[in-house]
Amino acid sequence: MAEALVIIPTYNEIENVERIIRNVFSLQRDFHILIVDDSSPDGTGDKVRELQLEYSNYLFLLERAGKLGLGTAYIAGFKWALERSYEYIFEMDADFSHNPNDLIRLYNACSKGTSQMAIGSRYVTGVNVVNWPMSRVLLSWLASKYVRFITGMNIHDTTAGFICYKREVLERINLDKIKFVGYAFQIEMKFKAYLLKFKIKEIPVVFTDRTNGTSKMSKGIISEAVFGVIKMKFKSLFKSYEI
Repeated sequence: MAEALVIIPTYNEIENVERIIRNVFSLQRDFHILIVDDSSPDGTGDKVRELQLEYSNYLFLLERAGKLGLGTAYIAGFKWALERSYEYIFEMDADFSHNPNDLIRLYNACSKGTSQMAIGSRYVTGVNVVNWPMSRVLLSWLASKYVRFITGMNIHDTTAGFICYKREVLERINLDKIKFVGYAFQIEMKFKAYLLKFKIKEIPVVFTDRTNGTSKMSKGIISEAVFGVIKMKFKSLFKSYEI
């Protein structure tokens, strides 16, 4: 059994899902994949089931009743992984904004180095984003600066969603107490790992915006991140804050 699992949440990713799966399985290191699909009406789940006939021992599908949010998809995936013997557990998007080749670099940072968590970072060496309008680049960069200032985390890309966790990190965080469901979920997970004093390393990557499918970003997700971070930091000042 592979020691590494890549969790990929999907909703209407029929244009990307087969290609991303085949790309991960073509890497020199063995990875298993768990697709967490929120009952995509475009047939994403059906395509994964079709590919399972080819990759029966490497590709897994967790289907949920509806569109329940990015954070809950990852939580479901984390719990699935912890019920099994995976030592390295990854978050990755389905749309090729994260380069599958970088999985090995994140893996090496945790397996060969001293880090318990590795982040594929857009901002640790400047701004490494392709195909985004300048307004969105600026919004994302400022958001990470804002989160870093409020929380005190020494992390340049606080909203990154390309991550390798060592098993011990997810075992220590109370996954049932994660509050955010949108992109702020990424901030909350990093903040709790930071409070637990795990060693976190940022690995520079190039983020390339999707060319197929549609973005899931919304005003509600942005609002959750902006105002939720202040609330999260405030609560962390009290002993009753549950990590």
